[in-house]
Amino acid sequence: MTRIVLTLVAVAAISAAVPAQAPEPPLADTRLTVHTLLREDVFAGFLQSDLARLARAEKNADVLLASRPAERAVVLAWQGGMALTRAALAYEANEPEQFRQHYRRAQGLFADAMTLGPENVGVFAVTGGTQVTLADRLPADARQAGWELGYTAYRQLWKMQGQVIEKLPLHHKGEVLSGLAQTADRTGRSETDPTVALRAE
Repeated sequence: MTRIVLTLVAVAAISAAVPAQAPEPPLADTRLTVHTLLREDVFAGFLQSDLARLARAEKNADVLLASRPAERAVVLAWQGGMALTRAALAYEANEPEQFRQHYRRAQGLFADAMTLGPENVGVFAVTGGTQVTLADRLPADARQAGWELGYTAYRQLWKMQGQVIEKLPLHHKGEVLSGLAQTADRTGRSETDPTVALRAE
């Protein structure tokens, strides 16, 4: 699992210009991970508000749920990210009822993903990265809940990978550590290095 994209924290730096036209992801190609098949369209949705590509990602996620039952937990996490993107867009458009619907769905999907895949690195990477990326685009109460969920996700990632963090590719290591540090800071846990606190548990 160490080859998966561990978080969305660095998305803004690497995806400033997601192509407006992108080929249809080859969903039948089982050599490609769920992450590879979904992430570019999801990124286009929350970075560029590209609703057409977000809708394509939503449709493709439904297909993957049926065709890859063993990867259901990760697909649910991505669906949570898509729903949270919809919630952020609705909030920014002053559509409170649409915001509430999408936000409730997002929370349910993240909860289901973490329950189904409690040791799945991809689930917690997608969940944590989504919170870091979108939390500040939500109303105050949801914003704080997002940062808390982000910390929970990165804390679990650290528990799963802390012992081998130095052996991970440099950018993966940086994404995990930066996500943990940022969420710790935004949830009032910045007094000490969060990795030190977690090592002591």
